Amino acid sequence: MTAISARKPRSMKRARQISSCIYHVLVVLFGFGMLYPLLWMIAASFKPNTEIFTSVSSLIPKTFTFENYITGWRGFSGLSFAVFFKNSFVISVIGTIGSVFAAAVVAFGFARLRFRGRNVWFTLMILTMMLPSQVMMIPQFVLYNKMGWVGTILPLTVPHFFGGGFNIFMVMQFIRGIPRDMDEAAVIDGCNWYMIFLRIILPLIIPSLVTVAVLTFIGSWGDFMGALLYLNKPQLYTVAYALKLFSDASYTDFGATFAMSVLSLIPILILFFFFQRQLVEGISTQGLKG
Repeated sequence: MTAISARKPRSMKRARQISSCIYHVLVVLFGFGMLYPLLWMIAASFKPNTEIFTSVSSLIPKTFTFENYITGWRGFSGLSFAVFFKNSFVISVIGTIGSVFAAAVVAFGFARLRFRGRNVWFTLMILTMMLPSQVMMIPQFVLYNKMGWVGTILPLTVPHFFGGGFNIFMVMQFIRGIPRDMDEAAVIDGCNWYMIFLRIILPLIIPSLVTVAVLTFIGSWGDFMGALLYLNKPQLYTVAYALKLFSDASYTDFGATFAMSVLSLIPILILFFFFQRQLVEGISTQGLKG
């Protein structure tokens, strides 16, 4: 009996090791499959155009060159890609500031204040999340055109200052997880709602606001459709729109396109590198209530 009972822990341990090994192998293979297109694009950015599609399965360039980056950075129409990066950065930063400000203020109002018509406004906000963005394209374009905003960056930045349904709802759920006892204690100490928001709520919802900021920046940085609809001057083109203009009906410079696409990923990677802890915390704590 002792020998049999001694074999069971060893067999169970061996089974756990085997299952763990299989699990990690599958995770590595799945991760490589997910990353392969990105790795292929990075490798293709260092290949001559004649080699990009003749060695599709190879991630190691036979002829290593930086010419694609030099050519791509020159841009077109006398404008270098530095102009397009600057435009994308300005639009993304302004939009991010607007989204964070609107999400914090509106979410606090819905989560903590009681006012007439609150449920109606909250329902309307939820309904905006259910409408496909394609449905709103024509009405928005007509409105912005009548306002004289087409051809400027205003349609890509100003709407962020009125909040977005998803951002507001996410921050609202985060605020609901903060105990109301803190509000009541602040009221006893003489604080009004403005002081409660600035001194108590705002510092506690930083992870959620960072999540809003990161998601908004990524969305604005990669917004191709908005730039296509509202920007009609090369001086205002964003990176996402400028990348499309490397191709036309007769010729596409894939090497330069891939090279600039790789560079366009750098701001996003930097953003994730510096704010990954707050981003994970902001997402993982949604819906928790104190």
